[in-house]
Amino acid sequence: MAQKNKFKVLLHFFRNKFVIASLFIFLWMLFFDQNSIIDRVSLYRSIRNMKQERENLINEINRNKEIINKLESGSDNLEKFAREEYMMIKPDEDLFIIIYETK
Repeated sequence: MAQKNKFKVLLHFFRNKFVIASLFIFLWMLFFDQNSIIDRVSLYRSIRNMKQERENLINEINRNKEIINKLESGSDNLEKFAREEYMMIKPDEDLFIIIYETK
């Protein structure tokens, strides 16, 4: 008997035109609207990823500025950088490259 009363109350509640209109508007905004909640969540995620990428790029720029300042400070640093990064050698030198394999 209690189940029937609860069902009648719910049925009466959902027959109310304001509840139906509110439910329709909520579903419309959730799925079909130009600024739907689903679109907003995906935009929020992409903004968060872009901010993280921006921070990474700023850190990389700062690191490159430090390297440039070191290279401009003297020819010894420039020679060291060229030897390490581009494997440049003098005419009378031999170059050995050791590759460590990790498993």
